[in-house]
Amino acid sequence: MDQTINTIGKTMGEMDLSPYRVFTEREWARLRADTPMTLSAAEVSQLQGLNAPVSIEQVETIYLPLSRLLSFYAEATVGLHTATQNFLGTHDGKTPYIIGVAGSVSVGKSTTSRVLRELLARWPASPKVDLITTDGFLYPNAVLEAQGLMSKKGFPESFDRTTLLKFLSDIKAGKRHVRAPVYSHFYYDVMPGHTVTVDKPDILIVEGLNVLQTRELPKDGRAVPFVSDFFDFSVYIDAEEGLLLDWYVERFMRLRETAFRDPGSYFHKYSRITDEEAVATAHKIWSEINLVNLRENILPTRPRADLILTKDASHQISKVALRKI
Repeated sequence: MDQTINTIGKTMGEMDLSPYRVFTEREWARLRADTPMTLSAAEVSQLQGLNAPVSIEQVETIYLPLSRLLSFYAEATVGLHTATQNFLGTHDGKTPYIIGVAGSVSVGKSTTSRVLRELLARWPASPKVDLITTDGFLYPNAVLEAQGLMSKKGFPESFDRTTLLKFLSDIKAGKRHVRAPVYSHFYYDVMPGHTVTVDKPDILIVEGLNVLQTRELPKDGRAVPFVSDFFDFSVYIDAEEGLLLDWYVERFMRLRETAFRDPGSYFHKYSRITDEEAVATAHKIWSEINLVNLRENILPTRPRADLILTKDASHQISKVALRKI
């Protein structure tokens, strides 16, 4: 009996139970096949963030294969929707393909999202590709202050999830001229009266910290929608905590020399302190807010992603994990 249990245990231990196939950069690059490069080095340079560099080589080895994969997935999804409409006898028109991009503060979500948007928009069929960030769905500072949530800005409870879910529902339903609120990092607040209009895109990229998160499920079995329920594909950008801290501090220090110097900036006060005080301030903000949010709310959602892109110290993607189907 004991020998049988040991044999079973050994067999289970040898099994690959991971839900992902893992690729090195070189292995993933081979999957580009004959996908043409449609971005120039100058265009790639314009797409990178303040402290999130991306090389044209990485676009070729990482993002072009991903673009090829997404083209296959999007085509298959269109076929699935057509089959469903034929079954139901409905003609609801096209349903946008929605891609979610998640990850920590300072990991480079915006750069990845912009690169994907440009590559996807240059498919032979020239699809209409839009990009929105969930920052616009944060509650205004006045609301956060009234509810004592300013120190938890970026945490799930600081977002107007009802409005975000309504926005995604309208997009998925194929509605015209759907509006999303606009957030200003300069003013560190939602801009009243400012909106961006999304009008029946073929593809929508939704970028944000907590887009893959689920809340506690109801015990009575009622349907509780999550943001990720509207995604057809999701990407999580990953990096070690120490690297994320380094990148956050570097970005903070660079902003002191640029945007923070403007008297109108919400963070103008940080341009008037010493470098040592600024570094200490960045570490404090990271450890008390961003790191807590990462550990409690963001990192736990990583296993829910369809694709995980892992970055090394140079901000280059060194490992790709694709969920098995």
